[in-house]
Amino acid sequence: MLVLDELQYSEEHIWVRFEENHTVTLGITDFAQLQLGKLNYVLLPNEGDEIVINEAFGCVECGRLVNDLYAPVCGRVVSVNREVIDDPTLINYSPYAEGWIIRAKLSSLDELDMLMSSDDYEEYILTNYFPS
Repeated sequence: MLVLDELQYSEEHIWVRFEENHTVTLGITDFAQLQLGKLNYVLLPNEGDEIVINEAFGCVECGRLVNDLYAPVCGRVVSVNREVIDDPTLINYSPYAEGWIIRAKLSSLDELDMLMSSDDYEEYILTNYFPS
């Protein structure tokens, strides 16, 4: 399981990379894609759509299971990765690079303070998914 130090994470297994001009890139964590298995369908919002913290903004399908994607921040979608719509397995093979899902302009930078660091996310996974 790969967790990158430069990213922030939500409990819903979405990673967040702060770019510039209040813009963030979002994707599904390596842990989540490993748990889901091979993805065969991705439904994402349209450019211009609003995303709202803790509300579903899209979904992924693996096998017969459909899993909602929950927004870790509020904002307006400025870009959608059309390549993952055409080939959802990009998320499996490259969750932090080619497999990004959307870019959004944040409503408030303060929301980033609510996300977990890489260390916190690793601890969250160990505590909640691999209790001793």
